[in-house]
Parts: sequence; structure tokens; C-alpha cells
Amino acid sequence: MARVHLDRSDTAWLARAGQYHPRLLAAALALNDNDLPRAEPLLREHLREDPFDVAAIRMFAELAGRIGRYRDAENLLRRALELSPAFTPARANLALVLYRQNRAEEALQELDRVIAEDPDNPGHANLQAAAYGRTGDFDEALALYPRVLEQAPAQPRVWMSYGHMLKTVGRQAEGIAAYRRAIDFAPALGEAWWSLANLKTVRFDDADLAAIRAGLARDDIAPDDRFHLDFALGKALEDRGEAEAAFAHYAAGNALRRQSLDYDADETTAFVDQLIALATPEFFAARAGQGFTASDPVFILGMPRAGSTLVEQILASHSAVEGTSELPDIPILARRDKAYPAGLPGLSAHDLADLGEEYLRRTRIQRKTERPLFIDKLPNNWAHTVFIALILPNARIIDARRHPLGCCFSNFKQHFARGQGFSYALEDMGRYYRDYVRLMDHLDRVMPGRVHRVIYEDMVEHTEREVRALLDHCNLPFEEACLAFHRTERAVRTASSEQVRQPIYREGTSGWQPFSPWLDPLRAALGPALEHWRGASDQR
Repeated sequence: MARVHLDRSDTAWLARAGQYHPRLLAAALALNDNDLPRAEPLLREHLREDPFDVAAIRMFAELAGRIGRYRDAENLLRRALELSPAFTPARANLALVLYRQNRAEEALQELDRVIAEDPDNPGHANLQAAAYGRTGDFDEALALYPRVLEQAPAQPRVWMSYGHMLKTVGRQAEGIAAYRRAIDFAPALGEAWWSLANLKTVRFDDADLAAIRAGLARDDIAPDDRFHLDFALGKALEDRGEAEAAFAHYAAGNALRRQSLDYDADETTAFVDQLIALATPEFFAARAGQGFTASDPVFILGMPRAGSTLVEQILASHSAVEGTSELPDIPILARRDKAYPAGLPGLSAHDLADLGEEYLRRTRIQRKTERPLFIDKLPNNWAHTVFIALILPNARIIDARRHPLGCCFSNFKQHFARGQGFSYALEDMGRYYRDYVRLMDHLDRVMPGRVHRVIYEDMVEHTEREVRALLDHCNLPFEEACLAFHRTERAVRTASSEQVRQPIYREGTSGWQPFSPWLDPLRAALGPALEHWRGASDQR
């Protein structure tokens, strides 16, 4: 959620409502300074005295949103709107909370009312554009940005959001111009610099490097700007062949980002242990014929930065397959059960069919064509392969895999907009990759042939052979367009968006090698997966 700024609209609203209170003002100022330990007791005390103060309820929702408790924030905002349906700032916050819970449709519904009540606020249209992007309605999103920027031309984050949308639909030159415009207004806006670097096609000149270093030299920038600048400078130095200096900035950016995360590698290992223990041949045999029978979905999963976007682009070039994006629905459905994965054996045949049907219903909004198959490319769904196999027994499952050093280092030098908490330390990364390979190898043994593996290095060296095998797994006839995938025009939201708009990208097979001297912690954490990472493909 956006930070509270009591010296602006909230002060006026409180004054008009006659609800101005020194404790509330102190809480809002603490929120504005991100001093959550001070804000929380002030708000609790105030709400004990006046549980119907909608401004305080909204601020408490703000606090919940800051720590990622979006469901709590949603409940608080709905309570505020129940008490005061005309409290438009709370409704705007509710739209944002819904958006951050990947409920873009619901966010758009709230925004329709917000914009009707407050039509001159460009922030509302900016969120509306982002929500349209989330639902795949890119034309609607792009139509909004010129209007927003006409009203608020000096807003760097709006220019940056516009750049993200232009990049997604392949309008790279315009996207670069939008990112540059954001930097003109905010020279130390780290995310804008990183967004340029993350295109993988932009090469920074000496003036750019000087500007990034000037930002890093400042002592008044936020940690978010600092680690983005470190990642951007690391990429710029890597492009110049300065591996040691590049690694130092990648390491600095990762270390700073890691401080704000609570990722625990032991929890991932324990989760995989649970799945391996329950996913026996007998377990699957007892559930044969259950689940929802639809064969529409094609799941592409595995490690991030392992070639999943390439596989998606190849398949989406086929006339029978629609590419969508990284859909959040499988993790949401799987983790609805607080005991997951231990609760999987308790799901009835009716439960499994209902879950599969709900998945198809939830993802319908992402489908814009009548093509019979659609792709769900969320790499981290590897952890939910058992769940997918149970609820959608006829879905295709593709495991995109890449050499562990190349894959893991590519993650280490990549800052992700959200998620991927394992990727900010080499030790965490190695353990995550090892657990991923361990689970997928187990599933190869207990449900052989269910998952088709695509090795990135093999796809690079033997493209037609691998494309034909991929299409065979999906029961699709060969089409030449799948070999000319880089000519397929479609929106691509991931970090590989520009790479898959070019012919096969070979640099990914060796890009880690200049950094080899600093990867020993990764090698140690990978353990046996360093040598035996191909799984069943080792037999080829």
C-alpha cells in the first residue's frame, strides 16, 4: 500500500470529518516515516477508545499492508467502507490490496467507483492500468497512460510503470524512453535504472555509470533504490567484462535485499521431504481417474531463469496454443489448506475435481483467443507438481531445466519484482535448486512419463529435435512457426522478454563462467545436484 501522507489529503479529510486527534496524527506521521513499531500501539490504543474511527481503521490497514498481511488489510478496509461507504481513499486502498493479492478483476471493480468519485487523481488511473495489465488487457492499459501523464507529467514512477507496460508488449524503444524519462525526474530511482539493465539489450555509457555511482554515493536514498542501483551497476560492469567488480555489486545488492526477507531454506527442504513421503506409486494409483478431466492447461515449471520463457514462446507460436503469463492460481488453491501438503491425502475425489474446475474458471480471464490449449508458466509451480497432477490429471507438465551454475548465478544477478526469496544468497540458491531436482527426480520415478523435461542447453544445440519432442509431449503436430518463435508477436512479462524476441539465445549457456571463482558457496550447497542435475535426461 502507498504510504500515508497526513500533510496532504488525509489531513483535509480528517479535519472535514471532525475526527482530528493528536494520537492519530502521531500514528500517521510514524507510518509516513515507516516507524511501524511506534505506529501500531498508537493505533491500537486509539481504536480501543473509538473502534468506529474509519480513518484509524484505514491507517491500521496500511500498517497490515506494509508487513504483507494483505488479507487483514482487506478486512479492515471493508470494515471502514461498511461504516463509511463514501470514504473514497479507503476504497482506493482496497483496490490496491486486491491488486496485490492477484485479484485484479475485483480491483478493477472497486476502481470504477473510485474513479467516478475522484476522477482527477492520476494515481487511480495508474493502478487501473496496472490491473488491466495483470488481466492481459494491454490495449486498455496502454490507452490510460497518456491520460495519466498528461495530468501528472512529472511523476517518475508513473513513467516507470508505463515503461514496464511498453516493454511487455514489445515496444522496446518507447519503453526505454519512458524509463529514461523517469530517471530525468528522479536520477536515483533505482528501479528505473534496473528496468533498463533488465532489458538485457541496453548498454550503459560512461555518463550512465557515473549517474548510477552518484546515486549509490548518496546517503539519503532508500534501501530499495540502493539495491536496485547495485544490480544495475553489476549488469553494466558485466557487459564491460569487469567480472570481479560486477560480482561485488551483485553481492552487495543481494545482501541488502536479503535483509528484508525471512526466507528459510530448511522450510523448503522440509516441504519437499513431506511431498516425497506422501507421493508414492500407491498414492497416485489410489487416485487414478480422479480430478477434473480438462486437458486445456500446459504447465511450464522449474527454476526461474532456466529457459521457461523460451519454452513458452515456442509453444505459444503454435496455432493451437495460447500463451498467457505467470498465473498465481495454483499456489493460491494449493495453500488454501493450511496443512498443505500434509492435507493432500485427505482430499476426496469430489474435492480434487472441484479444485481442478475452479482453476479453469479462475484462469478464464487470461484467455483471449479460442485456441484449445493455454500455458501457465509459473516456474515455482514445481513445488506444486503433485497437486497439479491430482486436480488436473490430463494437463501437460513441462519441466524447464538448466545447468545449475548457469541457472543459479542468473538468479543471483536478477532482482525479482516479487517473490523468489531463495535467490538472494548463493547458499539458499544452491539448496533450493537441489530440493527442486530432488522432488522432480522422485516424481519421474513414481509417475514416469508424466513430466516432460526440456534441458535449456539441449534446446540451444539441437533446437528442432527438442521442439519436436516438446510438441509430441503436448500431442501437437509440428509447425514451422515454433522454430521461428522470435517472430511471434505477444506480450511477455518476464525478465527474458527481449531475449525471446530474438533467435535462440546462446549466451545463457556460458555466462556464469567468468564468475566461477566466486561461486564455491553455490557449488557446496548444490551437493550432488551439481553433477546429476539432468535427472532422466542423464540417460540420453
